[in-house]
Amino acid sequence: MYVVIIGAGEVGSAIATSLADSHHVTVIDIDGTHVENLMYDTDILGIEGDGTDLEILEEANIDEADILIACTDDDETNIVTCSTAMTITEAFIISRIRSAKYMRTWQRSDRAFGIDHMAATNLLTAETIARVVGLPAAQDVEIFADGLVQMAQFRISESSPIANVTVQDADRYESLTFAAVLREDTVVIPRGGTVLEPGDEVIVIGSPENIQTFAHELEPDTDGKPNILVVGGSDIGYHTARLLQERGLKPKLVEQDHDRAREIAESLSETTVLESDVTNRAFLEQEHIDDVDIVIASLDSDEKNLLVSLLTKRLGSERAVAVVESGEYVDLFEEVGIDVAVNPREATAEEITRFTREHKAEYVAIIESDRAEVLEIEVDEESVLVNRPIRESVDDLPDGVVIGAITRDGELVIPRGDTVVKHGDHVIVFVKIESQKEASRKI
Repeated sequence: MYVVIIGAGEVGSAIATSLADSHHVTVIDIDGTHVENLMYDTDILGIEGDGTDLEILEEANIDEADILIACTDDDETNIVTCSTAMTITEAFIISRIRSAKYMRTWQRSDRAFGIDHMAATNLLTAETIARVVGLPAAQDVEIFADGLVQMAQFRISESSPIANVTVQDADRYESLTFAAVLREDTVVIPRGGTVLEPGDEVIVIGSPENIQTFAHELEPDTDGKPNILVVGGSDIGYHTARLLQERGLKPKLVEQDHDRAREIAESLSETTVLESDVTNRAFLEQEHIDDVDIVIASLDSDEKNLLVSLLTKRLGSERAVAVVESGEYVDLFEEVGIDVAVNPREATAEEITRFTREHKAEYVAIIESDRAEVLEIEVDEESVLVNRPIRESVDDLPDGVVIGAITRDGELVIPRGDTVVKHGDHVIVFVKIESQKEASRKI
């Protein structure tokens, strides 16, 4: 498959790196240094130029492309690029945008702007935050099979009840699979005797009910609806509060700008909007920050989000989730005590990458910047799984593949060794990235 990517920033580079091993990729960027660096690190063709320029697109042989991805940091540039490209290509066209106003326009018309799929960065980030907030202690949460199956990632602390416990002893749930353990730079496929160590991050797949129970076991003091404070009325902050109140929660949101605070208050009836500077310690104490379960920092800079997160935790809030625009800061945020750092560019790259997979995946969740994937695949007659017990077919799968769940006719089936997979079943599988290509051919 031939993929043309416009933009060699964090999003474009992440997508290009993910695709380069299995596809022919060309990247266009107006900054020659970005293009040169990406060509040095990755097996791609780079072109220095403006992606909105028809001649540059023709130089990239856009008429031969299967997919075009416009993912610069500027919404208007991406939209103009897509509109230009549609005049000379039949490629599937994907655009990254930040502002939800363009999303609303696109959703009203079939292929508006010449775009087949639009990835809204701010909305994707808010959805990621809302999923994590809904599950105590979770670092990441993804939903499969129309909500029948969840995947969740948890970090094991020193005080965790499953720290220094074997997987066999920790796995007490009928519809829960321990799919993987992320340990430093290693992805471990767990066995019954694998010991879960403090600092490990464990990937579990199963029914939402059992994952919720497992999460509460890790954090036993989190029953009931959490007390949530959203800091910043940015587009991400607004959408996060909106999604939370749609789920029956009643968050508070702090915004310093008077006009923006009023606008949000008029739009979100179940959100309490407070107008203040959140770095004001007296204000935080007045609002009983020590009773807050989760602080979500969605201000306009990484530095402010780090400051607010650390300050509120120091004053007694239980958990901090921070938006981090710079991908290189994500690990740093979590190392200094931020519970979850959400990078909008990474969330966008994952969303777009899902549309470039050649396998039969209905949905793809990318784990830890492409160290692994969790896939939902509908089983067809060519699958090595079909009409065979799992214990037989697993020998034909590459190492690093774990079948986490199966859904059949709208119901969850617990995968066991003697479970026979049928044509039309949806299987949710964990796959280490080095096994991805082989696994996608066989499942």
